[in-house]
Amino acid sequence: MEKINFSVEINASKEHVWQILWNDATYRQWTSAFSEASHAVTDNWKEGTKVLFLDGNGAGMVSRIAVNRPFEYMSFEHLGEVKDGVEDTTSERVKPWSGSHENYTLTELNGMTTVDIEMDINKEFKDMFEQLWPKALAKLKEIAEK
Repeated sequence: MEKINFSVEINASKEHVWQILWNDATYRQWTSAFSEASHAVTDNWKEGTKVLFLDGNGAGMVSRIAVNRPFEYMSFEHLGEVKDGVEDTTSERVKPWSGSHENYTLTELNGMTTVDIEMDINKEFKDMFEQLWPKALAKLKEIAEK
């Protein structure tokens, strides 16, 4: 497992960017770069609760919100996958990346917010995410700066 990092500067307050990141309607917009019908099923992003990151077919990842410091930092611990409506957190398929993290850090300076993403990744998915994250962050920037 290795870490990959991405960053974007957005001309908006960190409070505004935070809302764009985690509001259901805008979350669906910026994460469409990963999957057209991407969405999250969550208990209002509460720390310690489960979150499902799903595509339009209901497949995706099951995770836990490890840390939620509003307007500053969100960390997800990825636990497994969802396939055909079934959560899998124990199979040999998910063990290599179970426990990996995806972290979002927001820093504001003079009205500009920098969003830094740090993600644990297996080699097999690295190229895909290195192509998709810049697209997702460009959409996030576009939405937040409207």
